[in-house]
Amino acid sequence: MANAEKVAAVAELTERFRDSSGAVLTEYRGLTVAQLAELRRSLGDHATFAVVKNTLTKIAVNEAGLGDELSSLLSGPSAIAFVDGDVVEAAKGLRDFARANPLLVIKGGVLDGKALTPSEITKLADLEPREVLLAKLAGAMKASLAGAAATFNALPVQMAQLAEALRAKLEAAEGPAAATAETEAEAGPEAAADEA
Repeated sequence: MANAEKVAAVAELTERFRDSSGAVLTEYRGLTVAQLAELRRSLGDHATFAVVKNTLTKIAVNEAGLGDELSSLLSGPSAIAFVDGDVVEAAKGLRDFARANPLLVIKGGVLDGKALTPSEITKLADLEPREVLLAKLAGAMKASLAGAAATFNALPVQMAQLAEALRAKLEAAEGPAAATAETEAEAGPEAAADEA
């Protein structure tokens, strides 16, 4: 590789590290060209998979400000999956391919500037797709709003029931007193005369 080509390759890698939302470093030793093509197809639009030279990649990683996170992972035959789309879907594609082809080893990665271990990448792959998580969030919000609406609707109804119960209680308390007053009124002057 001529010096100008190396400079261009480093610049391209640096740009890809800066522009992508994440990158996963893998070791591909023993995989065939056909298997690598299958891996690229399985990643789809979520990530691009590229075989890289470690020396040039170390320079690009340092220029991108990710030297602390990734430099130690750049040993042996390395390939990088640059995540352009959904991070979870890209992690799932890599995990599933690594299960089917144990020669692909996930070394680690970086997501939004934070280093990820292989186990963290697997946990990321175990998450449900973004659309499902958003649907669950929307459902939870709708349920809480429906509960609040039911509570607000129940307040006037409960107030009316309380007022009705209070009215009935007052009528019940006034009922015997009113009956006694009516009896005394009917007895009228004769009862008053007898008492005197």
